[in-house]
Amino acid sequence: MARGLLLLLLIQLAGTLGYHYIGRPTATWIDSFYMTFITIATIGYGETVDLSNHPMGRLFTVLIAVVGIGTMSYLFSTMVALLVDYDLNAAIRRRRMQKELDRLSGHYIVCGIGRVGSNVADELDLTRRRYVVVETNRQVLDEWLEHHPDALYLHEDAADDEALLRAGLSRAAGVFAVTGDDSHNLMVSLSVKLINPAARVVVRLHDIRNEKKARRAGADEIVSPDFTGGMRIASAMVRPHVVNFMDQMLHSDEAMRMEELVLPAHLAPCALSEAVPRARDYVVLAVHAGGVWVFNPDESHQLKPGNTLVLMTNPAGREALERRLKG
Repeated sequence: MARGLLLLLLIQLAGTLGYHYIGRPTATWIDSFYMTFITIATIGYGETVDLSNHPMGRLFTVLIAVVGIGTMSYLFSTMVALLVDYDLNAAIRRRRMQKELDRLSGHYIVCGIGRVGSNVADELDLTRRRYVVVETNRQVLDEWLEHHPDALYLHEDAADDEALLRAGLSRAAGVFAVTGDDSHNLMVSLSVKLINPAARVVVRLHDIRNEKKARRAGADEIVSPDFTGGMRIASAMVRPHVVNFMDQMLHSDEAMRMEELVLPAHLAPCALSEAVPRARDYVVLAVHAGGVWVFNPDESHQLKPGNTLVLMTNPAGREALERRLKG
């Protein structure tokens, strides 16, 4: 493409110089430029530079026409090929991505990839969890994809049932409704619960007064950045060491996190030490069973299917423990 444009520019320059020389002294630079242009463009107007007494000038015109028209044809065909190739590649990418989405199970759907949604996606990346981004703003999506080129995404409205189904909602573990619009997040929550009531929904709200509406729309958890930010600021003042500990945990190279694991139904009742032996990658902090919390359980504590373990662990430790419990 660039070479073709450069060649066309050189032909225009050579034609202008040639006609100015052939038509001297009456041919102006404008006449010479115009003569070259109408020859290359096959417009077919009369000669602005008189060539009636210059046979070699007409042969020069034939040369300019042959080379110029050939170059124009090459540029046109290249441009058409680029457009067709772009559309074809885009269609192929969409089909390939949809195939990957159809294979997902137990993943998460992030609805909105703005300031909050991008942080949610980063956390899912750090803890090795699969997710799909659904964003309606193309500019915001493109800016995020510059830093996450391999991410799975849909450029659609997350409140649209078809978009949620294409994102694999029927097989998803949960949905983050974190757009900047409270009413849109409520619509996403309602759509999710109508399609897959088992999917967990976390809703972002600016106005905490919309909490009851969000609960009625099916939200399992509600997070207000303003409220949470206020609590974080207060904690930084009155319990600085606790806040510092949490910050160090979140920013550690091992990606340490507070995690939870639900014991599978096939697991036979057993002691904590049998199901979760001591290991460097995780520490059991509490057990939740039947609405009762047991903090810092001892190794003889009896576990049953459906109990929830709360641990401090890294992604590798969580995955290893999940494999052990499933096995």
